[in-house]
Amino acid sequence: MNDAPPPISVLVCDDQALVRTGYVTIFSAQPDMEVVGEAENGHEAVQAARRLRPDVVVMDIRMPLLDGIEATRQLAGPDTEDAPKVLVVTTFNVDAYVYDALRAGASGFLLKDAPPAELVGGIRTVARGEALLAPAVTRHLIGHFAQHLRPADTSRPARQDIVRALTPRELEVLRLIAEGLSNAEIAAAMFITPETVKTYVSRILAKLGLRDRVQAVVLAYRVGLASDTP
Repeated sequence: MNDAPPPISVLVCDDQALVRTGYVTIFSAQPDMEVVGEAENGHEAVQAARRLRPDVVVMDIRMPLLDGIEATRQLAGPDTEDAPKVLVVTTFNVDAYVYDALRAGASGFLLKDAPPAELVGGIRTVARGEALLAPAVTRHLIGHFAQHLRPADTSRPARQDIVRALTPRELEVLRLIAEGLSNAEIAAAMFITPETVKTYVSRILAKLGLRDRVQAVVLAYRVGLASDTP
């Protein structure tokens, strides 16, 4: 009797045929993955995702007709039901768009020049329901695009609501997540176990009604919780 879980179904969305072919080749070679479709623009991506209902959508940002940000919003925005996991694959020279993609509902992002093993691992990570926000990439994003992460219309009442909802330890964990620390790094910084960090993260997401770690990072920066310095 075969008790193996079904393969992760993947939809590949990129306007460059060569890139799509490369992704399809890499993902199809994995025993736990199945590429169920391709799309070369945002409209096709939305239509294909709704028709094929993949577990994970690998989404480029710059695509014709409808860009990857709006396609992500339509597929995984706050008002969507049974949303697929969206993994944005981008390059740093269009990094200003990444924050908008995360706010639109993406579960994470990787760089286009990431090695194949990292891309494959990224799909597995978001398919498990975990956010993929690599600490090093998070720090780079924070350092170079702080103006996007700290908007002028920061809501103080929202910040106060969050402070009331979370315990001091949970607030500390949220700040460390937003700074780009991994669970292991948070555990070391707070002198607790990684398992305890996971528990704190789960509680934070549940209390704030967030889907994943990426949304926690975005929220922390939107309300100014990530850092008390300008």
